[in-house]
Formats: sequence, structure tokens, C-alpha cells
Amino acid sequence: MSKVLIPLAQGFEDLEAVTIIDLLRRADISVTTAGLVTGPVTGSRGVVIVPDALLATILENDPVPDYDMVVLPGGQPGATNLENDTRVIKLLKNLAKKNKYLGAICAAPAVLARAGLLSERRVTAYPGTLTAENYPDINVLDDSVVIDGNIITSRGPGTTMDFGLQLIELLTDKQVRDKVEAALMRPETGVMK
Repeated sequence: MSKVLIPLAQGFEDLEAVTIIDLLRRADISVTTAGLVTGPVTGSRGVVIVPDALLATILENDPVPDYDMVVLPGGQPGATNLENDTRVIKLLKNLAKKNKYLGAICAAPAVLARAGLLSERRVTAYPGTLTAENYPDINVLDDSVVIDGNIITSRGPGTTMDFGLQLIELLTDKQVRDKVEAALMRPETGVMK
């Protein structure tokens, strides 16, 4: 069974974090949410999550924990809080060396950029997060989801389901992704009037 770590910082994007956790668990992927500090973590819209573990405890046992993927929800100030946490940056660098999957959505691709992991990569992010002026060596696209090697990025709350389903496919296969997606009852086209 694949294992995913989702660090949660105060001010995470509620829709992104909850949807990603939910979708991955629907695919029977083991998900561990990790708080940066002790206690509940509050999202930017007021959703409160009690993390499964404390990031410090996970890293205390192993500075390169055995996860197949780390996924960073966006939101503000959540993404900035992740970006400013040296433990998160070190974790991302260590897992990148082991060629593990690193996912980030919305403002969180800036965390991967801060860790120096996006140079010469194709990515997407919330508009204005990764500007050519600040990151001239990153190829920022407008796509909903972009995969470049072991880096998977997505634009924002509206692309979260596509992002989560793509993560499922990467960690399992298309058959599992299709099964999860079918149960969601997503419409093939727009709203019926």
C-alpha cells in the first residue's frame, strides 16, 4: 500500500487539504496528516483538522521517512508557513534525492521552489505564485495539473479533484483512479438547465 504524508500548516486551503485526504483514502492509500505544531490546525476558511501526527515526531524517528509521496496543500498563510519551516524544506530535499513523488497545489509550489526543486521544470500554480521575474528558470504553465518527473503541481481549489485523481493514478493505476472517480458521480459535461 502506498503511503502519503500531508503536512498541515495553520492557514491551509481547506478545500484542497480535505479533498486530497478524502480522495486518497477512497483509493485505500495510507495518508498521514502531520501538523507543524502541537494541536489542531485551522484552515484559511475555518475548517479545523486534528492531524494524525506531529511532523517533529515523524522526523525524529527518521529524517527521510518512508513515504511514497508528500503533498502540500496551498492556501494562505498555509503555504507561506510551510515555506518558512526548515523541516519541511529539508524533508522535501531528502525525499527528492530518493526520487519520491512531491505534489503541491495552489500557492504550495512556491515551497518546492524555495527548496530548489523546480529549476528547469514544468509546473503550474495559483496565478502570481511563481512569476518569471522571481523564478526565471521555472516553466510555469496554465494547465490544471502538470506532471514533470516526480513533481506534480496543480492550480488551485477548483482543480483539486483532478489533482487528487491524478495522484491516485500515479500511486496505484488508472483502474483504481477510474473506480474512485466513478463513485464520485462527476458529470461529464456542464450543468443541466
